[in-house]
Amino acid sequence: MSGTVISVHCDNAHRFSKPSKPCVRLIEGHGIEGDAHAGRFINHRSQAKKMPEMPNNRQVHLIQAELFDEVKELGFELRPGELGENITTHGIDLLRLPLGTLLYLGRSAVVELTGLRTPCGYIDKFRKGLKRAMIVKTPDGVTFRAGVLGIVRSGGDVGPQDQIEAQLPTIWSSLPAI
Repeated sequence: MSGTVISVHCDNAHRFSKPSKPCVRLIEGHGIEGDAHAGRFINHRSQAKKMPEMPNNRQVHLIQAELFDEVKELGFELRPGELGENITTHGIDLLRLPLGTLLYLGRSAVVELTGLRTPCGYIDKFRKGLKRAMIVKTPDGVTFRAGVLGIVRSGGDVGPQDQIEAQLPTIWSSLPAI
């Protein structure tokens, strides 16, 4: 599975949207250099207050650009970085990748997926009704499409047009095809 980086974003303050950058530097075990959510311990505002020494499994936030087309059909106009993601991708279905998937970005950066981003109330403050559009109910249950979160396993610079390659966790890649 592969894709492309469309844009990269970083902000040193806790704001909902993040400005685009020509390049971001991923730092192993830390996150995006200069980003408010980077660090060894959780920097998500509400969680950091409750558990300041909790390991940070939200170092990098990625969203697939295909989401913007999906929500446009529901009346929401979105651009890369507006939902607070660090990396906007194209061509790779991030939401279907299992936990533990390794994403190889650019020349040397590697991000391990740790979970889905749970849509928060700030999404509705940004665009009224958008939170509901980020929650999808299917016969199999409920899923969120506000992106995925991960930790940096190997550092490096990442920018637009960089390639992304996904490596599934060993247990997933050894299962027979259905």
